[in-house]
Amino acid sequence: MEWHNWSGSVNARPQAIAKPRGEAELRAAILAASKVRVRGAGHSFMPLCETGGTLIDMGDYAVPIEIAADRASAWVPAGWSLARLTEALWNEGLSLINQGDVNPQSLAGATATGTHGTGKDLGSLSTQVLAFELMLADGSLVICDAARNPDLFQAQRISLGLFGVATRIRVNVLPAYYLEERVEARPLGEMAERWQELGAATRHFEFFVFPYADTVIFKSLQPVAGEGLMPRSSDIDERPFRIACELSRKANFLIPSLQRLMMRLSSKPSRRVGPAWQIFPGDRTIRFEEMEYELPRADGMPTLLEAISYIRRKKLPVAFPFEFRLVAEDDIWMSPFNRGPGASISFHQYARMPWRDLFAGIEPVLRGANGRPHWAKRHTLRAEDVHALYPRTGDFLKVRAAVDPAGKFVNADLARLFGI
Repeated sequence: MEWHNWSGSVNARPQAIAKPRGEAELRAAILAASKVRVRGAGHSFMPLCETGGTLIDMGDYAVPIEIAADRASAWVPAGWSLARLTEALWNEGLSLINQGDVNPQSLAGATATGTHGTGKDLGSLSTQVLAFELMLADGSLVICDAARNPDLFQAQRISLGLFGVATRIRVNVLPAYYLEERVEARPLGEMAERWQELGAATRHFEFFVFPYADTVIFKSLQPVAGEGLMPRSSDIDERPFRIACELSRKANFLIPSLQRLMMRLSSKPSRRVGPAWQIFPGDRTIRFEEMEYELPRADGMPTLLEAISYIRRKKLPVAFPFEFRLVAEDDIWMSPFNRGPGASISFHQYARMPWRDLFAGIEPVLRGANGRPHWAKRHTLRAEDVHALYPRTGDFLKVRAAVDPAGKFVNADLARLFGI
């Protein structure tokens, strides 16, 4: 039996893959296994789901959506994909406060890793959570929130799957809303000067920049009045981009010219309006590997420019663009945004091209400016780094030891990462 993640870089041979449909089946799977991890869509580039024990898929777990009387929150299935969940919420007249730019991930996986969208005043998906229902290693089902099992709740908000299997999650929601998306090319120099102004002027701000191009793809989303459904889309036209990636793989020397050509092809502004759940995500069918670092907001743009300069200076064969986003501060123990407003820099490489040496070279640049990695993206943190970067690591591990003393939910990489 084999399992691999979305990019194909993480592989595992679990003894069993369980797909429980209810509480009894989930409990039986947990109690029968010596080791347990939970899989979602496999969008983690780190080996978070890797196990030789039982791999649990919660996609078929049958629990209903329960909307609060004030319609400001809802209990929802933890194992549903964001795509399935947001459509179901829309049909109930509700939307999530924010989303990222893809939606195959499970809600539980996205919150467990601190996955986020963009917006200077908007936090990660984990900040939208009010409570969790978890099945622990002993098969007991518990609810944790700010009042009930508060330490477990604080640790579970970004948990890396170390405390149990999430069955339901209570999330904040908003009345269903529409978004206007605008995509346009702008000079990199202008973006470097005006990013704070542009970020303040829109609810959702981000841009993509190829390391050998001098223009960026600037994307903004704003709530608007609207009606009707929209087809899915992509920030970058994937048809010519796929060709460019393959040419880049076969002839590295073409990369700078291909990236400048891609930007010329992307120079025409575009606009669309649709339901938030359809406008937030784009199609991502070209496989890549990813490293992402979260930085204090003031350090974000200088670090991005330094990373671009590093690639150009060394003439490195990088086929994909950087992605730059803004994320609000939070108070979550293991969140990279718990020390102030953040800027997020994502570094990608085409999955069919070498990426390990590239990531090893770029990581000191991203980490050097007080950066902390996204937990699900490629990084090389060690246990001593985690303790230094996150002062509440001791509290986090104390809660873990209390609810899972035998380490049923700990795999080899998490043991290494936290010194368990």
